[in-house]
Amino acid sequence: MTLAAFLLFMLLGMPIAFVLLASTFTFVLASGNYRLLENLPQVIFGSLEVFDLLAIPLFILLGEIMNEGGITRRIITAARAWFSWVPHSIAYVSLTSNLMLASIMGSATAQIAIMSRVMTPEMERDGYDKGFAAALTAGAGLLGPIIPPSMVFIIYGVIAQVSIGAMFMGGILPGLVLFVLISGLIALLAGRASKKGAEARTSIPLWKATRGALLTLCIPVVIVGGIAFGIVTPTESAAVATLMALILGCLFFRELRWGQLPGVLRRTARNTSIVLFLIAAAKAFGWVLIYNQIPQQVAGLMQGTTESPLVFMLLVFVMLIVVGMVLDGIAALIILVPILLPVAQQSYGIDPIHFGIVTCMTLSLGLLTPPVGAGLYVASAISNVSLPRITRWIFPFVLAACLVILAIIFNPWLVSVFR
Repeated sequence: MTLAAFLLFMLLGMPIAFVLLASTFTFVLASGNYRLLENLPQVIFGSLEVFDLLAIPLFILLGEIMNEGGITRRIITAARAWFSWVPHSIAYVSLTSNLMLASIMGSATAQIAIMSRVMTPEMERDGYDKGFAAALTAGAGLLGPIIPPSMVFIIYGVIAQVSIGAMFMGGILPGLVLFVLISGLIALLAGRASKKGAEARTSIPLWKATRGALLTLCIPVVIVGGIAFGIVTPTESAAVATLMALILGCLFFRELRWGQLPGVLRRTARNTSIVLFLIAAAKAFGWVLIYNQIPQQVAGLMQGTTESPLVFMLLVFVMLIVVGMVLDGIAALIILVPILLPVAQQSYGIDPIHFGIVTCMTLSLGLLTPPVGAGLYVASAISNVSLPRITRWIFPFVLAACLVILAIIFNPWLVSVFR
């Protein structure tokens, strides 16, 4: 009954948070165990009363301040100056700007939205196919959930009760490997997507563009360096980075006016409430699954299928790709981690950080895979490009991410180099 209700609500187009809550109530009604309703409010509020989740609104606020304060524009300007000598430089500018934004912002969807608004028109003016420009922006958005800070890493750390700092450090090398693979894809695809040979060149001198971005690039140094050396926690790093962005936008660049702050705070509150409501709804649904002993059933099924940790991880990889196609990544994370992580640790002896990086990266592929594909829809709407036109170019980027995930599965040391 619960599964049927879940699928029905999904097919009706109900928002995923309401699908999860409606499915939870369906289970209660079908089982007749109405005493569960007494504990449900405590479960929902308890899922949000976690100090580490404070990093989520702080990183969302950081992204809003960066956008309003001219910080994002200075990053893109610097990237244009650095790569002006490279063939197809504007494509590498888009990728590099995504890398630098990923090292500051915690949300892939917000990153894709910002870059689609800025880089897709720029690439189109330089003669590139608009579908390729939007697909590159969406594909490079996969760096957001991998390069620290990462919202999904924060949520996984809270659920799995593991170090969020260790998750952040574990994502650095996989993120850089994905960056290199996408760079290779640009070399292969950009010539075919370009409609003309000449590109616009930036008129800003290199030294001036670098000077404008130098203070901005201190923000990721503070975030990653502070966590790596144990100076601050991930939540504290988010607070420090937000304060730095506020000072830069208001005092140094003078592009963020005090009158803009109410709008910044409203957007932050709205986006934070969406994420936290989804977390609460997914936690309630996951609690019902655990109450119904689904983890034990999954453990028995997995152990009956294979005794190899490697085969188990490959099965999880395939399963999460399918789940990511139909379920929001955060919701899937909250539902599945309490089910799969105990099996991975107790039955197969898999490191929870290794499992977490693979899980978060695989579910992040859902950003680019229909029918949910939030990243695709955002890039399509903001770039004003049809979804089929983007999808035609997106497959190589998804394949590159899959290759990185498989490399991590076969080589767990990739997530422990910087830990």
